[in-house]
Amino acid sequence: METKEIKICVDAESARIYESAIFADRQKLDALLSLRLKEFARKRRSLEAVMSDISRKAQARGLTPEVLSDLLNE
Repeated sequence: METKEIKICVDAESARIYESAIFADRQKLDALLSLRLKEFARKRRSLEAVMSDISRKAQARGLTPEVLSDLLNE
């Protein structure tokens, strides 16, 4: 696996913990961060996709345009 060094900002205590960790533990932390970043990228969706998903779920639970209108007018 090809690696590339990046710079990230963390709080002072986290930096101290990372810097004082042994090399093997730093490698594990690096791998964990890589996995989390990839997971973050996979989960990103457009606002339109999120809104469509919310709309489908609301309709499946019985929310109709009429019910929504009544709720908004209360």
